[in-house]
Amino acid sequence: MALDTVLLRELAAAALLFLLTHFFIRSLLSKPSRQLPPGPRGLPLIGALPSLGNMPHVALAKMAKKYGPVMYLKMGTCSMAVASTPDAARAFLKTLDLNFSNRPPNAGATHLAYNREDMVFADYGPRWKLLRKLSNLHMLGGKALDDWSNVRVTELGHMIRTMHDMSSRGEPVVVAEMLCYSMANMIGQVILSRRVFETKGSKSNEFKDMVVELMTTAGYFNIGDFIPSIAWMDLQGIERGMKRLHKKFDDLLSRMIEEHNASAYERKGKPDFLDVVMAHQQSSGDDKLTMPNIKALLLNLFTAGTDTSSSIIEWALAEMLKNPTILKRAHDEMDRVIGRDRRLAESDLPKLPYLQAICKETFRKHPSTPLNLPRIATQACEVNGYYIPKNTRLSVNIWAIGRDPDVWEKPLEFIPERFLDGKLSKIDPRGNDFELIPFGAGRRICAGTRMGIVLVEYILGTLVHSFDWKLANGSGELNMDEAFGLALQKAVSLSAMVTPRLGPTAYTSV
Repeated sequence: MALDTVLLRELAAAALLFLLTHFFIRSLLSKPSRQLPPGPRGLPLIGALPSLGNMPHVALAKMAKKYGPVMYLKMGTCSMAVASTPDAARAFLKTLDLNFSNRPPNAGATHLAYNREDMVFADYGPRWKLLRKLSNLHMLGGKALDDWSNVRVTELGHMIRTMHDMSSRGEPVVVAEMLCYSMANMIGQVILSRRVFETKGSKSNEFKDMVVELMTTAGYFNIGDFIPSIAWMDLQGIERGMKRLHKKFDDLLSRMIEEHNASAYERKGKPDFLDVVMAHQQSSGDDKLTMPNIKALLLNLFTAGTDTSSSIIEWALAEMLKNPTILKRAHDEMDRVIGRDRRLAESDLPKLPYLQAICKETFRKHPSTPLNLPRIATQACEVNGYYIPKNTRLSVNIWAIGRDPDVWEKPLEFIPERFLDGKLSKIDPRGNDFELIPFGAGRRICAGTRMGIVLVEYILGTLVHSFDWKLANGSGELNMDEAFGLALQKAVSLSAMVTPRLGPTAYTSV
């Protein structure tokens, strides 16, 4: 009996040893595939949130130099992966694109985007595909852009006439205000068949301030997004500001839609974008749109359509004022190709490689979206040998990629010539070359990529060709500081004196 007891004990001990050994060996074997990417330890509960500061894209770029191209951060009770090189971005946005095709929940999507009813924050699915399809077919796609090219010509005519008049009065041009006024009117013509602002003034400036506030507020790292259990406290006051701003935009959009409906008789047989979208209110199934869907989509188009492109143009002009030889070379190219008897036309753009190089260099150094809009992992996956858990948020540091010294020679300098020769001359900013992805990449690439490139090249080219530029303060000092948000603004708006350089008819003809 005693022998049986000893035997049983030995068998039990052997079984326990076998199980422990099996578990230990299995954990050792599986450890490499379950290893998280490197990253800062962070603080209890709040994680790495305080480390991001007021300029998260800069802070994350500095961290990447220490921890590598793929980082893992605890952000409150959430986790976040950050890609900071072209190869890392390609792994997430191309190889694993489908797994990262949704957005995480956040206050901006809830309070500004009508609770994710828009195209930017909506889940990847039928409703998102419909909004994207309608936008491409009737506003943002190649044929649609061609169809409203005359609107761009007309509105640019208004803008350069206004600037010509300001020059004759000795008034400085505040570039951001002028661009917002013009681009809002372009978009208004396509969506509503009318100009949003008849004259530049207090209303257009108020709209610009609202757009900038939206892009800035939506770019904040809101504590409640990362520690949902205390979101109700709104410790930073961000959500209160979002709700106030949403009310302003909702009132504006409601007025636009009411006025549009009242003027329907004027558009017999000539439906505009809003007419097409409103028709889907009467549809059924996946083709049916609600009024929040429609308002949210208009909000996307008016805000992103004005702010992102205008910030790129402002940065490009600032860089040329800082580097007069670049401005002179651009003038020389345009005088040779176009002359000074007429305005630049969109058909001239393919013949202006230096202008296109200036645009690419601005996309690189001053991307309109420094951190891509966040995505979230639908399933656990592996990137570069690291384990990425389910529900991990993804941030691609587009700003850091544009300043990667392994890709770009002298990355902190503004050198358009880098895009004129060699392998960099073939790089295109439309999402296939991960060294230059100012609009993102993959399924959730910015829907307005094509429109953004057209607007930047055409408007910037027209402003450079039509005027000589000098700083308004006459001191030669130019503030190049950034202000972080969804769109990367200049901290101090560019104010400049312009002098006409074309024949008089160029400023009077449409």
